[in-house]
Amino acid sequence: MRLLEIGVFAVRGVTANKLRSTLTTLGILIGVASVILLIAVGNGASTAVQQSIAGLGTNILTISPQRGGGGNPAAASSAKPLTVADATALADKTEAPDVKSASPVSSTAATASVGTTSYSVSQFVGTDPAYFETTNSTVASGNLFTADDVAQGRKVVVLGATVASQLFPAADPVGNAVLVNNIPFTVIGVLAAKGSSGLQDGDDLAVSPLSTVQNALTGYGGLSQIVVQATSADALPAAQAQATTILNGRHRIGIGQTADYRMLSQEQLLTARTATTDTFTVLLASVAAISLLVGGIGITNIMLVTVTERIREIGIRKAVGAPKSTILGQFLVEATMLSLFGGALGVAAGVIGSQFTIAGIKPVVVPSSVLLAFAVSALIGLFFGSYPAGRAASLRPIEALRHE
Repeated sequence: MRLLEIGVFAVRGVTANKLRSTLTTLGILIGVASVILLIAVGNGASTAVQQSIAGLGTNILTISPQRGGGGNPAAASSAKPLTVADATALADKTEAPDVKSASPVSSTAATASVGTTSYSVSQFVGTDPAYFETTNSTVASGNLFTADDVAQGRKVVVLGATVASQLFPAADPVGNAVLVNNIPFTVIGVLAAKGSSGLQDGDDLAVSPLSTVQNALTGYGGLSQIVVQATSADALPAAQAQATTILNGRHRIGIGQTADYRMLSQEQLLTARTATTDTFTVLLASVAAISLLVGGIGITNIMLVTVTERIREIGIRKAVGAPKSTILGQFLVEATMLSLFGGALGVAAGVIGSQFTIAGIKPVVVPSSVLLAFAVSALIGLFFGSYPAGRAASLRPIEALRHE
């Protein structure tokens, strides 16, 4: 019966001032919702990155120039750029039997325009036809360019879905002309949409023959990348070893010397990007946790005000025999009720908010974060309500009754 009475008194205390109780629970609601939603955003970003990398396949190596010679001035001065000849050597079946293809890539940002419509393409890629198979890029309409287009240096372009929709919002791009840095290109195809990883739009690109891009846009300097496809996922380590041997020989890199290129497998790239998104998630969760802390401080403040307002009530109850534990329990239950109610509403708000795309990221709710946030909200009620409750329970009846 005592527990039931404590609960009844606690409910009356909470509902006596509805506006104050609502504002108190609002702080907890925001904190819990923020924790759930921001962790969901971080998890969604991580999932998008994993899907983006996995979409390229598990048998891909990405080779890029090592900027600055790895921090060694001597290595920087002797560093050689990646060239088309390097890509050709990597595709030699005699020297690299586990390499299926090696596509040279030269990319730059460019401005594309059609009539009065203009769009800044983040990646204007020059490469060979094997690039499409290597990167799992399929055509949605039109055609891909051929080896003959590369040999002839034809000004043809295959647009990513984002670029196509920006330049031709209501028309079929295939067969139309587009100016790239004021140079006319003919659109021969549109790639199937890949979607966004949250950090980068995978469809914000245009692909043309390497010879055309080098002649018209980037010049004949070093390549941006060489994308290597192994014959299978199991053959990836062997392909990586063979590619390393070939490039070390071509770039005259001796034993113990720093390579002037970087070689990343999909697994290594996934590990690096996952670590980045994990750090991002922890940072977001830490920021959200501050909201919970602020909500807890709000509970302390409100409960102290409540105790002050109800000193005479406390004195009367203690004078008629209410033990210290009953007074303590009542105010602890009040604080916990406020935090649990706010936590429940926060869980609902966080789950509902995660149904919407945020900054290009589709949040993925982590069940453990929901349970953790709700449990923490309950602990906040107990922890931050303990001081006001203890203060109320320690009041002497004679002093409480004298209080005006």
